[in-house]
Amino acid sequence: MIVAVDLLEPFSYEFFRNGLIIATLAGALCGLIGVFVVLRGMSYIGHGLSHAVFGGAALAAVLNLNYFLGAGFWGLASGLMIGRVSRKRIIGADAAIGVITTASFAMGLALQARFGQAKRSIDAVLFGNVLGVFTSDILAVAGVGILSVVVIVGLYRKLLFATFDPEVAGVSGVSVPAMEAVLMVLLSATILVTVRVIGVLLISALLVLPAVTARLMTNSFGRMLWLSPVLGAIFGGVGMYISWYADIPSGAVIILSGTLVFIAAYSAVGVRRRTQLAGINHH
Repeated sequence: MIVAVDLLEPFSYEFFRNGLIIATLAGALCGLIGVFVVLRGMSYIGHGLSHAVFGGAALAAVLNLNYFLGAGFWGLASGLMIGRVSRKRIIGADAAIGVITTASFAMGLALQARFGQAKRSIDAVLFGNVLGVFTSDILAVAGVGILSVVVIVGLYRKLLFATFDPEVAGVSGVSVPAMEAVLMVLLSATILVTVRVIGVLLISALLVLPAVTARLMTNSFGRMLWLSPVLGAIFGGVGMYISWYADIPSGAVIILSGTLVFIAAYSAVGVRRRTQLAGINHH
């Protein structure tokens, strides 16, 4: 009986219950958007946008602006700027991401060092603070999650086409730049609402881990779209729960939990199966 009480102890605290809800929701949302991030080779964009959002969040903290307004505007502007610069093909997309996002990140670090009064809120964005979330944070993650599901279901065929065969999609009347812009907006919104939970330094891992783990388990795009969010939710919830007892920052435990599951899945899937999974079907 004592063991049962000990295991349930964290649930008696409201801040833990809120943290568990938002960690689970954030994991599911990152898992869903992560499918497109992984299949389209956008992992570096996810990494870069989280750094860009940090610059906007730091500026918002210093100017005493609403976090979602300041960081959101900055992150979305950075995402669209990356898309524009990389389409010009004067410099590669990776170089465009590197220049724009590292400059933004450096600005955030400079503001953090210069303005002490905003340091705590900036630190929360940098490292994540799942136990310091508000109801508004939970609603924001849930809202972006619902929006993402509606958009992906509504544009399923077009997104599928643009992801796997952009040239044919363009000829067939699907606006590939529009689909890319939709994904960029969803990715920016996802990073914006989850970065305070996981932190800038770890968010790109949460965008990738559930999707690559799901990818090892299936070669069906349709199955990946539900399996990846389920895995993300499990990583978030279990990582949050373990972090309570381990006394380690929850963001780190969430990523380590996901990494262990990925390693287990990679080891369980034999070499022959990995070769079979090299191709993906569009169902």
